[in-house]
Amino acid sequence: MKWVLFFDGYCAFCSESVRRAVVLDRHERLAFAPLQGKLAREMGFEKYAAEAGGTMVLLRESDGAVFMRSDALIELARVLGGGWRVMTLARFVPKATRDWVYGWIADNRHRFMGKHEACMLPDAALRKRLRD
Repeated sequence: MKWVLFFDGYCAFCSESVRRAVVLDRHERLAFAPLQGKLAREMGFEKYAAEAGGTMVLLRESDGAVFMRSDALIELARVLGGGWRVMTLARFVPKATRDWVYGWIADNRHRFMGKHEACMLPDAALRKRLRD
């Protein structure tokens, strides 16, 4: 695997998004780690799980490149490939605009789908690709 997607493990919206990414990632290029986990703490990413303005973090392991907010979504679409690559066209939208939309969704994610008191239990497909 070449990529690690860090996500807010207490966020139902984020957890559901990760479950979908597992299904869509047919080539198994992605591994997943909660922002509340040991790996995120070691890398200094745990702060991105903030209640308001939280963000996913996508790490490219080959060179250590880090993508956040809308850049992470664009890069994720590139990694998933197939029809998802059309989403990479969003890079032509000004970053301030993309990040504003991302921020609005991030600020409201708990209202959209709720919040969990603990990380959701992963299914078998996710469990084999989950890092702590």
